[in-house]
Amino acid sequence: MDTHNKPPKLMDRVKATMRVKRYSPRTKTTYCYWIRYFIRFHGVRHPSSMGSS
Repeated sequence: MDTHNKPPKLMDRVKATMRVKRYSPRTKTTYCYWIRYFIRFHGVRHPSSMGSS
């Protein structure tokens, strides 16, 4: 399976964005924790599939 053609996963995109915006490591850790908590709370669905269509 070729992984180079797949789009980056949600958390990889979040971490890359926070790296570009130069967030502190502690802030990145906390934000990633709350994002994972939010996704698990809503039944392990991707945030783009939640909400009204």
